[in-house]
Amino acid sequence: MCIFFCKFAKNKIISMGHISFRKLFCLLLFSVVFFPSVLAKKKEKRSIVRIETNMGVMRVALFDDTPLHRDNFLKLAANKFYDGLLFHRVIKDFMIQAGDPNSRNAGKDVKLGDGNNGYVIYPEFDLPYLYHWRGALAAAREPDEVNPDQYSSGCQFYIVWGKKFRPAAIDKVLVQLAEKGIGLSKQMIDDYEMRGGTPHLDGSYTVFGEIIEGLEIVEKIQAVETNDSDRPLDDVVIKQMIVEKKSKNCR
Repeated sequence: MCIFFCKFAKNKIISMGHISFRKLFCLLLFSVVFFPSVLAKKKEKRSIVRIETNMGVMRVALFDDTPLHRDNFLKLAANKFYDGLLFHRVIKDFMIQAGDPNSRNAGKDVKLGDGNNGYVIYPEFDLPYLYHWRGALAAAREPDEVNPDQYSSGCQFYIVWGKKFRPAAIDKVLVQLAEKGIGLSKQMIDDYEMRGGTPHLDGSYTVFGEIIEGLEIVEKIQAVETNDSDRPLDDVVIKQMIVEKKSKNCR
């Protein structure tokens, strides 16, 4: 079955009125002192990976708050695992996904998405700090029906594009997330309205990095023409990944 981008982090990898309405949700679900700001966490010295594609270059920063996913991505990038793989699943106004090892040199008629590298990773959710803003880097995974513990794929990832949300649309997402015991802070709501993203994925998929250069490349890729399986008609190839810097907290 296809791995989709589709609660508690553990230290191991396993083998194989709109305004008043929103304020009410924030009070109910985040009625605690808000810890150091998201922006402060984003400005920490972080690991940096350069992603060179046939459509341009992106650079991503990896968060130290998600060490399992950070170290795994750095290891795979350093070992050239991603070199030659495709962005095999692209949905306009949503996200671009890569990391299926079966996509290397795959024929045009090959359906992709099932490939893996033999292990999964415990989720590392970090709300309200790390969420699905535009440009977020997150771990793909199999859907809840076969993966109720929401383990991340050991290799597949996606980069968020999403859309900007009007207040009424955010209200609907708040209701959906509240049913799962998940809330959005004011910072998150403001980001989704002004910057864009995919808020309905929050609390279900691990965000472990963000684009710091080349967001316009994500925009170009998410707009390419695709087939019925969301695979680009013209291959979008990761030519190589280069680890430019590791944070002092990396193993």
